[in-house]
Amino acid sequence: MSPKVSIRNVRKSFGTKAARRTVLHDVSLEIGEHQVVCLIGASGSGKSTLLRCINMLEPVDDGEIWLHGPDGAIDLAEPGLDPDPIRRRIGMVFQSYNLFPHMSVLRNITLAPTKVLGKSAPEAHATAMELLGRLGLADKAAAYPDQLSGGQQQRVAIVRALAMQPELMLLDEVTAALDPVLVGEVLNVIRDMRNDGMTMVLATHEMGFAREIADLVCFLKDGVILEAAPPAQLFSEPRHAETRDFLARVIASGRL
Repeated sequence: MSPKVSIRNVRKSFGTKAARRTVLHDVSLEIGEHQVVCLIGASGSGKSTLLRCINMLEPVDDGEIWLHGPDGAIDLAEPGLDPDPIRRRIGMVFQSYNLFPHMSVLRNITLAPTKVLGKSAPEAHATAMELLGRLGLADKAAAYPDQLSGGQQQRVAIVRALAMQPELMLLDEVTAALDPVLVGEVLNVIRDMRNDGMTMVLATHEMGFAREIADLVCFLKDGVILEAAPPAQLFSEPRHAETRDFLARVIASGRL
């Protein structure tokens, strides 16, 4: 499998020199083309920070993040690198929907393709309607975000990211803010994306879903990937005591 992202010895800290807190410790990870990687671990383990570093929302202190493509590879951790061309290639969906409340669903989706990619309005409109139709939201094109349920808003956020035709999708706890009854709507969309061959990295607390959808599951603790393995291995025969303890707590809470 050809690589899509190669993360090598990434370190990231926050705070002042006197009160420095390291949130990623020498993280290394290979993400293959069309592969789905799930990041699991307790809150504060570094999952979201790793995603933000991949999308250049946070600069790394040390290490390399190589994004591979048809024209070669580029190190996203290189100081001074313009993030805008990179973010056109990477879609990211957050826990909060971040939709523009004063714009219709359709305008939320077509804004970036027309302004950033230079697509014509009819072309962007056609793409948006096709994606909305696939996600069961075609009848919501003229609606505004506050007229939608949380699950619908999150699906629109995913459509907005897909409309940019990304090579890589990053999803950061996209079901965490949803009522349990709405979680399934969003997970079905992610299943469809996987079936379409989208390369994805997900930070998630949905352990059952990670076990179902992932090619590789990474357990993070205190900014370190303690264990990375296919889900059948990690969930059934974890090698590290910390992984076993985490999964035992998950099972006790009824989330696996």
